[in-house]
Amino acid sequence: MYVHYAGGHINPAVTFGLFLARKVSLIRAIMYMVVQCLGAICGVGLVKAFNKSLYNRYGGGANELAAGYSKGTGLGAEIIGTFVLVYTVFSATDPKRSARDSHIPVLAPLPIGFAVFMVHLATIPITGTGINPARSLGAAVIYNKEKAWDDQWIFWVGPFVGAAIAAFYHQFILRAGAVKAFASFRSSTHI
Repeated sequence: MYVHYAGGHINPAVTFGLFLARKVSLIRAIMYMVVQCLGAICGVGLVKAFNKSLYNRYGGGANELAAGYSKGTGLGAEIIGTFVLVYTVFSATDPKRSARDSHIPVLAPLPIGFAVFMVHLATIPITGTGINPARSLGAAVIYNKEKAWDDQWIFWVGPFVGAAIAAFYHQFILRAGAVKAFASFRSSTHI
């Protein structure tokens, strides 16, 4: 039922990308982000309440930069990982794609889920895979140990930069190129 009301927004970075692409209003984007963060805090609180021993053993699920990686590498991993996720969301939910590929029923959750899986494979060893600032914040708030807060900025800046790049790329590079190609196709004369 959540998708019916909010479009399945569970990630502030995705919401930010959709806002930049003018698919979500500023007020709605802010409200979504606030609720996403509150939901993440409540969710982590429930996990801690139901299984405190595993919760503590795994550091509360808080994202941390792995030993041996620089802050720049962690930031880059978060930017690239979130770019992949947000670009996939744009591509999978593009209404023009649905019209063009109507003979092939494509469910948006499939490619989005696959993108999340692939990003996790690549970035878990580096940052524990943030790509969702709300989830990173929720774990840091409830775990509330110094290490959880040390690099928290990476899990906000990286995803928001990655989302902005994906929004720009999709809206102004791909969509603009498609409009130009379509216009040139329609204006060409056939003998």
